[in-house]
Amino acid sequence: MTTTGVPAPRPVTPVGIAAELLDLVVERLDGVPDDVHADLARARDIVGGLDDYLAWCTTPASPDLDLLEARTRAEAWDAGLEQEMLSGHVEGAFLRMLVSITRARRVLEIGMFTGYSALAMAEALPDDGRLVACEVDERAAAIAADAFAQSRAGSRIEVRLGDARAALEDLAAEGETFDLVFVDADKAGYTGYLDALLETGLLGVGGVLAVDNTLMQGEPWVGTALSGNGAAVAAFNAAVAADDRLEQVLLPLRDGVTLARRVS
Repeated sequence: MTTTGVPAPRPVTPVGIAAELLDLVVERLDGVPDDVHADLARARDIVGGLDDYLAWCTTPASPDLDLLEARTRAEAWDAGLEQEMLSGHVEGAFLRMLVSITRARRVLEIGMFTGYSALAMAEALPDDGRLVACEVDERAAAIAADAFAQSRAGSRIEVRLGDARAALEDLAAEGETFDLVFVDADKAGYTGYLDALLETGLLGVGGVLAVDNTLMQGEPWVGTALSGNGAAVAAFNAAVAADDRLEQVLLPLRDGVTLARRVS
């Protein structure tokens, strides 16, 4: 628990999980040679300090984003939602940078949660830019709407509440095409979202796709008994690697972010 009574975030990334395990191992060491103890302690310090160092080296978030993060972490979540679903400072900065360097003007987000990543990307859009965010949970969307209403960049965001697949069908029927798409929704739906984006033309040639949680806590390469999410992400990663319409790279940012560009 934190001093506010809100549970501290649990480790949900490969680095965070490894750091926690190393910390537990070092605490239980007894009777091992001093050099072995020192090596394990150094490994713990390297892994455990990485996320804080990345945050320190990253441009600070805006006051609007800090307020939204605090509001999200203060909530008592249930029904499958948790504060760990928040994109957070470093990934938010990465997404904002991605909007800037791609000069995206039309952005689509599938899976908004409380809107941190949507607001981070919207802050980098030009005044006439537009971000469409899909979210199925009404409570999370309401928190996002409050944050957007208090932010200048929030006016660039349009929220579509309800099933994301239905929203994608509607957007395709409206003739929409997006420069950048960020997916951070139900993992079982990832492959279906990819197919929909490519088959409908929502992601045009040259468009960039960013997909969150594609390392899924290490399960795709370590787990022998994959969870449902782990199996879905492993299948999605294989589908992306085999799709000749895309070129891609998987980055070890938080729980993994896959960047793909549509080339045909």
